[in-house]
Amino acid sequence: MAATLRRFNGLRLLKSTPALNLQQAKNLSTASSWANNNKKLIGAVGALTGGVGALLFALEQSVEASGSEVHSPAQPWNHKGLFSSLDHQSVRRGYEVYKQVCSACHSMQYIAYRNLVGVSHTEAEAKAEAEQITVKDGPDDTGNYFDRPGKLSDYFPSPYPNEEAARAANNGAYPPDLSYIVSARKGGEDYIFSLLTGYHDAPAGVVLREGQYFNPYFPGGAISMAQVLYNEVIEYEDGTPPTQSQLAKDVATFLKWTSEPEHDDRKQILIKVIGILGFLTAISYYIKRHKWSSLKSRKIVFVPKK
Repeated sequence: MAATLRRFNGLRLLKSTPALNLQQAKNLSTASSWANNNKKLIGAVGALTGGVGALLFALEQSVEASGSEVHSPAQPWNHKGLFSSLDHQSVRRGYEVYKQVCSACHSMQYIAYRNLVGVSHTEAEAKAEAEQITVKDGPDDTGNYFDRPGKLSDYFPSPYPNEEAARAANNGAYPPDLSYIVSARKGGEDYIFSLLTGYHDAPAGVVLREGQYFNPYFPGGAISMAQVLYNEVIEYEDGTPPTQSQLAKDVATFLKWTSEPEHDDRKQILIKVIGILGFLTAISYYIKRHKWSSLKSRKIVFVPKK
């Protein structure tokens, strides 16, 4: 038995190895190496993302600078503030402008008359507006279609039965739907206002085809829509002077509401969120200052018995 142990000892099979120190244990840890590699990977991805974002921003700015259209200036809208709501009187007047001017060519297929209730009209007023249109409904009990007055659940009617008819009536140009036009155009309501008030005579060197008009705010400058807003082109029911800028401002505000009907509700929720977060912040500070700090800073001392 003793000889066997000596042979094992000679082969160093029973030789004790020294314990690893803390630094050596850290070097052998796979978790530590994975964390270091992960940090490098995250740093590389962050740098790559930042570089791509900067490149896209620079390209966008260069494209905007090389464009032929004039960029719309920012207007002092009443609803631009963090807690400012839409001007609902302006929304109502903008609906009048759309109804009497814009609806001759443009549709609003995603807006129903019921959406006006509580925003710009009372329920009775919205019903009266809906009853002014005629809707083809059916079939009835005999299988025939019939015409009926509009109701609150009906959507704004389209001026043309289909896209082909719209193009045929506008020299091949298709008037876009205005339901979400503010959100669909860069510049939003500023672009709409500038476009409606920015018609000018074509400068020298600009050739327009028949049925086109010059507007520097439209991409390319040549637009198929003629100028539709003039001073006193309509009369407001509340007596507001119908100047061109007032008409453009009101219809742009109306289109802002149709594009973002939740605009006022979103800002009301923001006020509530700020209030709740402020209250929770005060409670958290109180607990941290007067409750948790005493527990965190306490010192426990063991005193052995003598």
